[in-house]
Amino acid sequence: MIDADGFRPNVGIVLSNAEGKLLWAKRIGQDAWQFPQGGIQRGERPEQALFRELGEELGLSRDDVQILGVTTGWLRYRLPNRYLRRSRGRVCIGQKQKWFALRLVAADTAVRLDTSDKPEFDGWRWVDYWLPLDEVVDFKREVYHSALRELAGVLSGPPPQAVVVPVQGF
Repeated sequence: MIDADGFRPNVGIVLSNAEGKLLWAKRIGQDAWQFPQGGIQRGERPEQALFRELGEELGLSRDDVQILGVTTGWLRYRLPNRYLRRSRGRVCIGQKQKWFALRLVAADTAVRLDTSDKPEFDGWRWVDYWLPLDEVVDFKREVYHSALRELAGVLSGPPPQAVVVPVQGF
């Protein structure tokens, strides 16, 4: 499914653990790392696509995670010319994504990369919050930056409350 502007609707998944580290996945057979993501199918809502992709790519179910937040709008990136492709006569020029911030509430062992007929990843690790910006492929870097910036508040917890200390004698 490609929209009128040539962008394929997609969901991005930023999965964190209790320590605030993010799940960083290695593309199968490549030295390329990314967050899990996948297309939204016709008639599917973004949240439905999120849980389908979560199961297909990481072997996780709705019960294994807690949704912390989602980006307010669509974040877009353009594909380099070598990745442009046609779908039903239309050229897909890039992705438009809703990014979801999740917390893993199950054990790390719940993450399984071998539950799909066509696995997309063959490795994963927990990484510091901003490390993906250094390792993601160039054409996705700005979208990753926008998503991480927008979701930072829910993924790293609320900012500390200001402590008000009463001043004696006033």
